[in-house]
Amino acid sequence: MYVPEHFKLGDVGEQHALMRAYPFAALITTSEAGFEVTHLPTVLKSEGALGVVECHVSRANPHWKEIAKSGRGLLIYTGPEAYITPAWYPSKHAHGKVVPTWNYAVVHAHGSAAIVDDRDWLVHHVSELTDQQEAGAAVPWATSDAPGNFVEMLSRGIVGMRFTIDRIEGKAKMSQNRELPDRAGVVAGLKGRATEADTKVAELVAAKAESAPKT
Repeated sequence: MYVPEHFKLGDVGEQHALMRAYPFAALITTSEAGFEVTHLPTVLKSEGALGVVECHVSRANPHWKEIAKSGRGLLIYTGPEAYITPAWYPSKHAHGKVVPTWNYAVVHAHGSAAIVDDRDWLVHHVSELTDQQEAGAAVPWATSDAPGNFVEMLSRGIVGMRFTIDRIEGKAKMSQNRELPDRAGVVAGLKGRATEADTKVAELVAAKAESAPKT
């Protein structure tokens, strides 16, 4: 991934924070047939130097067999993103030399994948993933709410994976290449448009502007 220095997403801690906040990832591998892609929910563990991701795919999905062969893959996590119109820049009115762009935050996690086909592990993984996503709910649902061995029975239809990260890259393009007045215009414009993603991007643009060197 092309990451100019001023767009780098902090350290591993910040990259992990994005992965946990947006845990639905795209798993990409290559084979003789070309690229294989599966979109899947993940659980990030603070293990090893860069972390371990646990996830699962449908047993009917042939992608897991390719993963078992190659043992390598790329997980792409997409955070908040938003279209930025140059109409929000004060510099547009000063000289007009502006163009549209897109602000976004992403993490690419490269690593080795090991298939896990153990029933107890799969049941525990599904429970852990459920607890992760139900956190904060007024009345969280838990796998223990399901009758009898229902979850164990359904787990027969999935295959697990432990993905050990050995290289991680993060990018947060949040108007760092614009002068502070233009950044302030972006924040105001995003807040005015006010979709859920706009609000989050506005917060990130404002945070990056706040930490920028003042001249």
